[in-house]
Amino acid sequence: MIRSKLSRRQFVAATAMSSAALVSAPYIRTAHAAGKLSIGFWDHWVPGANDTSAALVKEWAEKEKVEVAIDYITSNGRKNEITIAAEAQAKSGHDILAMATWWPHGNSELLEPMNDIMEPIIKENGDVNGTVKYLGQLDGKWMAVPTCIGSQIKGPCSRIDLMKKYANIDVQEMYPAGAPPKDDNWTLDTFLKAAEACQKGGFPFGIGLGETSDSVDTAGAIFQSFGAELVTAKGDLTIKTDAVRQALEYYKKLIAFLPPDVPSWDDASNNRWLISGKGAMIMNPPSAWAVAKRDAPLVAEQCWTHSFPAGPKGRFAPYLPYFWAVWNFSKNKEAAKSLLVHLSKPSSIEKLVAASGGYDLPAYAKLTTFKTWAEAEPPKGTLYHYPNPYNRQTLSIAASPAPPKIAQQIYVQATLTKLCLRYARGEKMEDTLAWAEGECEGFMRT
Repeated sequence: MIRSKLSRRQFVAATAMSSAALVSAPYIRTAHAAGKLSIGFWDHWVPGANDTSAALVKEWAEKEKVEVAIDYITSNGRKNEITIAAEAQAKSGHDILAMATWWPHGNSELLEPMNDIMEPIIKENGDVNGTVKYLGQLDGKWMAVPTCIGSQIKGPCSRIDLMKKYANIDVQEMYPAGAPPKDDNWTLDTFLKAAEACQKGGFPFGIGLGETSDSVDTAGAIFQSFGAELVTAKGDLTIKTDAVRQALEYYKKLIAFLPPDVPSWDDASNNRWLISGKGAMIMNPPSAWAVAKRDAPLVAEQCWTHSFPAGPKGRFAPYLPYFWAVWNFSKNKEAAKSLLVHLSKPSSIEKLVAASGGYDLPAYAKLTTFKTWAEAEPPKGTLYHYPNPYNRQTLSIAASPAPPKIAQQIYVQATLTKLCLRYARGEKMEDTLAWAEGECEGFMRT
């Protein structure tokens, strides 16, 4: 099988034809082909991960006698999102297209319902978490199938040595490999004290306050730990509440212990912070650790991924799922659904997780204990608690439970981090809340 990536030149040419992702691509050809199928997968940055998804597709295609073309579409420059928008507008493109987080809701009227295959998939793999239902369902109907490829938790990745030395916290003892957590004392108060201690020791936590996903995701989890919602599930404004005020007061204290340039951080900044050896903790999937293994092995040897601290309303962690969607204008819906069932088998998912080095996370309750996470090293067991195997934290996404089309605007516009920065920089609480209320009112009108 030959892989094809959607290049910038192909993308521009396709957009000019009002179909950004309908590009020429090599096919898997079988002796007696029964139809054709085109797929737009997310272009995985982990070396070799695309090979595994391609092999699984080939396995299915040869059995079903279907000609398949795959495009691996990068998220750099938001090309995957632009491709989704272009295909939706043109009503032409791939049969199956990868969509992250908010995009199934954004295209709900153009997607083929998936209840017929999701029900047996869930029966086999276990139920999915609430965030997957929130992002993947509309009025009880599945709009897309959750995929592990690209799905991630952005939890704490701590330096074992620095947390012991400066904060007197043994993260390996708190989250032992192969055993349940001992994290009753791992609270937001403990977290704040640890941030202060590590900052005084010269190794601050690397938590961004910028406008990109990593910063927004952390803010979302901390707000939810206080029960702080800007907009309810019914679409009511709840900004001027004690819970939101408490979250802002907490963030103001935390920001004082962070690097001074965190308001300008993007999604690469915290990775660089950890790999450089400057920080005691970041909030990230195992991508930073994976790069550290290559570029800074002494740092990697001291990394331990674990759960978020608990707040007054519980322990929350940012979870960003990816989905595979089928357009309702697809010419081969039956084959598309058959392939998605094959890719959702436990054996297929386990291969995909292994190919990503444990970065990719399944949404299903029965698939959180693959050996990849137990055996990852150095140090051995560093990723054991990454997939939340003991269900100790609620997987969430920032701005939920607001109606997704409103929540997406809160998320994309980084309303939460802007809110925190305005207050931390000295703006009066009520003025900050009034600003946020005006922003959310605007989102409701669009």
